[in-house]
Amino acid sequence: MATGKPTVVFLINSGPLAINYVAENVPAILEGFYLGQETGTAAADVLFGDYNPGGKLPISFPRVVGQLPLYYNQKPTAKRGYLFTTTAPLFPFGFGLSYTTFKYSNLKITRPKIKANESTTVTFDITNTGKVRGDEVAQMYLRDEVSSVTRPVKELKDFARISLNPNETKTVTFTITPEKLQFYNREMKRVVETGKFQIMIGGNSIDPTNAELEVIK
Repeated sequence: MATGKPTVVFLINSGPLAINYVAENVPAILEGFYLGQETGTAAADVLFGDYNPGGKLPISFPRVVGQLPLYYNQKPTAKRGYLFTTTAPLFPFGFGLSYTTFKYSNLKITRPKIKANESTTVTFDITNTGKVRGDEVAQMYLRDEVSSVTRPVKELKDFARISLNPNETKTVTFTITPEKLQFYNREMKRVVETGKFQIMIGGNSIDPTNAELEVIK
């Protein structure tokens, strides 16, 4: 870094690392985990621009070891921080960049009010706003705002990998079924309770676009 040469850090690791200095000072980070015997070939294809990566993190990267265990789907009262600190991860679950950029728009729920035994669909547009073809992994998270037992702040319920040319737009549809709204109540029965649900769409777990779904009697 001191030479001023463009630098890329290529990580080979089994789990999340505390890499604050790297994230703050290095312009590019490539996460490899364990790629197998073709590690060098795959990394070279990405580093030299022969392949546009579109991977997303299946875990959250902490800022410090004291944040562990770190989950995107924690309970509402979890992760209380100290004064002048943040509990946000360094890199969140579902995060990942590529050599292009994407824009989400026109989020709609076809039936914003349904009964507990009914389904509805969520549609939205993804546009490749960059200059090269790339893949985006669109993610749908759900939050039950009020429930009889404590629920996570969000849960991943669906995802889709979309390939787009520069300036191309595609409409993506996710189906919300009763199974995706269910949870175990105090009697350990799978139920769908009435009330409002936040439907969150985006490219990672902390930067979504929201819409509201209501389950009625």
